[in-house]
Amino acid sequence: MGRPETSGETANDRDWARERWSAVRCAAVPLVLLLLLDWATGRAAPWRTTLWLALSVLLFAVLCPARVTAGPNWLASRRLGREHRVRTDLLISVRVLDGVSQRLLLRDALDGRVEIAPEVLLRNPQLWHHLAEGARRATSDGLLLCGETALHRLSSRVERETALGVFRASGLE
Repeated sequence: MGRPETSGETANDRDWARERWSAVRCAAVPLVLLLLLDWATGRAAPWRTTLWLALSVLLFAVLCPARVTAGPNWLASRRLGREHRVRTDLLISVRVLDGVSQRLLLRDALDGRVEIAPEVLLRNPQLWHHLAEGARRATSDGLLLCGETALHRLSSRVERETALGVFRASGLE
């Protein structure tokens, strides 16, 4: 009962690459502007360049999105080299964490833990499908003790967003 197989049909966050490039741009633009400002004012120095570069790297680390992937009975989130993974068929808890941005915290019976933004599931129905299938299995096995209500609310949001997307694509909006 270790890690699930990663073979088979996997789903990825389709917007991840675009969001990552956006984080790169958001970190690179201030770096370039600060370096140009230092150069234009004659204050360029190696220590200042190192400081601006360090701040730029820190900004990228904060803005870099997690890469969410899912397959049959598993969901994973990778952020800057560290991956967190849960077995969706062994889920014991699903919580919605409120704050600056809403997060979904998933925990499984093997002590796996993943925190993702619900918007990732809304934008990627394939990811939602893998999570929902595993959660259904966990519920039927009596493992999912906390979070059925959160999953039902999220399911309603996914279905509503998917229907609106179909209406937009067909011009019936």
